[in-house]
Amino acid sequence: MTPDRTALGWNNGGVGNEGGTGLAGFRRYTWWAVPGTNAGILILFTAEWVLDGDVPIGPRLFSVAAMIVEVAAVVVLLNTRLTAGARSARPRPPAGWPAAGALAALVLAVCPLALRNYGLWPLAPAMMTAVMATYLDPRSRRRLIVGATVLAALPGGAVSLASGDGALVYAVLFPPGLFAFVVWAMLGPLWAWDVAGRLDNARRLSAELAIKDERLRFAADLHDIQGHHLQVIALKGELAARLAHADPERAAAEMWEVQKLATDALRDTRAVVQGYRRTTLDEEIANATRVLASAGIDARTDLDPAVVGDTARHLLGLVMREATTNVLRHSRARNAEVGYRVTGGVVRLRVGNDGALAPEASSGTGLGTLAERLRAAGGDLVWEHDGERFEVTASLPVGEGP
Repeated sequence: MTPDRTALGWNNGGVGNEGGTGLAGFRRYTWWAVPGTNAGILILFTAEWVLDGDVPIGPRLFSVAAMIVEVAAVVVLLNTRLTAGARSARPRPPAGWPAAGALAALVLAVCPLALRNYGLWPLAPAMMTAVMATYLDPRSRRRLIVGATVLAALPGGAVSLASGDGALVYAVLFPPGLFAFVVWAMLGPLWAWDVAGRLDNARRLSAELAIKDERLRFAADLHDIQGHHLQVIALKGELAARLAHADPERAAAEMWEVQKLATDALRDTRAVVQGYRRTTLDEEIANATRVLASAGIDARTDLDPAVVGDTARHLLGLVMREATTNVLRHSRARNAEVGYRVTGGVVRLRVGNDGALAPEASSGTGLGTLAERLRAAGGDLVWEHDGERFEVTASLPVGEGP
């Protein structure tokens, strides 16, 4: 089946397709929960310390410059990780940003620590440690996190002992705890994002494999049927050519056999194609609701159990299949509706969704071909695009149709 690219929304990029599975919204949430939240926390706490009147002007200026650099590094690195994480198990950080972020984190640690602020100094190093951990394999990640958490107790403890300020316990224990919390808060949502990306890729791969398996099955059936007939036709045609002059009557008999074999081959081919394409509305609606639900699309149905003819159910089943395919492949829908009613001797199938984009010129013929088939059966197929709303309506007589 060839999907109509103007039907039920179309997007050339991959982001548009995320909407149908809920990944677009989940990505926005993850972005605000990881890069956005961490950058906001770093700005909030650093700005509070910088605006303190007791802080000398030198550390203030260095801290502001370092804060700007680290915020940029955190946003760029985490955004790259979110974008590449679903496609690559080992994404590479953009060049230059890890070094810039590490240098900025060092400045943001030294300035507060020099003034014995044991609560602020580990924040920036903890964030950069967590960010870089997202780019490592599990074993290296664990080593980095454990090592950084343990070492976080040393700078504050050394400064507290040297100054004799009596805050040794706080200076030793708080930084490792902050390191562990920041790493946990950052890696948790990223891990969930990676899992969701892998599941979505698996879903898409499963759909592609199902289509390929069905094509292979059809090709195998067609080969089994046509292979035998064509082989015999070729042999009998060769025999008839040899007998054309020596035994015309027998050559004619062989050609009659060839005609009969060709007729049988045509009949069997039609049977295979009919069996391959035959579908019913009940099966397609049930399958559509399951598939749409698994793709994160809320599919609501309003069905009339009235009985209609086999031809009508078959044609409407094709419309349902085409509409479902287009929703999955070429829309960012979050909600879909399927309505099926029999009124005044006419059965109407309505399929709509809320994820349509601006239609584009396309060579897709899915809905156009189905419209011709429905008109030949005495019915009609129309589709309407209004903003983000797209709706397909098919109507057919209740009877069999021609």
